[in-house]
Amino acid sequence: MIQKKRRGQLIVFSGPSGVGKSTVIAELLHERPNTYFSVSYTTRQPRVGEADGVNYNFVTNETFEAMIARGEFLEYAQYVDHYYGTSLRLINEKLDQGVDVFLDIEVQGAAKVREKCPDAVLIFIMPPSFEELSRRLHGRQTDSESVIEGRLQKAREEIQEVGNYDYLVVNDKVFDAAAQISAILTAESCRTKYNLDIMEGV
Repeated sequence: MIQKKRRGQLIVFSGPSGVGKSTVIAELLHERPNTYFSVSYTTRQPRVGEADGVNYNFVTNETFEAMIARGEFLEYAQYVDHYYGTSLRLINEKLDQGVDVFLDIEVQGAAKVREKCPDAVLIFIMPPSFEELSRRLHGRQTDSESVIEGRLQKAREEIQEVGNYDYLVVNDKVFDAAAQISAILTAESCRTKYNLDIMEGV
């Protein structure tokens, strides 16, 4: 039997707002054992149905900026006039336990993670088309038309950064996208550098 890894892997997911990252990640967390979703901190207001500590840790600008000053973030960035950040302490605790940690962050934050954690696996989730992305954003019924247009423009800019990612997955059907990502993660976990302990005593 292959033994549990000594240290987990950091898996970064990015993609346009409305592409379905949260749904795909939820499917992966259900299907793959020994995984953990890192709940980001944000200064934006909760959307309908979102819960503090589940979808995000919702904090004020003052609290967030104090956390920056104390060096508590692996990465943080501003996106559509709000702060988003990832707790460094919690991620290291989980990785040290051999747990794979999922991050859902935008492209600025992903670039910072790549600088600090070169072994992180970066996966970009794409919509099947901009028409479908627009349909999904309108289907939320949570944003005004001007906000949706801003998100679509931001999506066009984000997609230009795809070349900085290790993998590209199109989320047409959630089950298929999750299956592709699961295969990627299984292959990544088999890399020689993560499994040298198996050779001990052979």
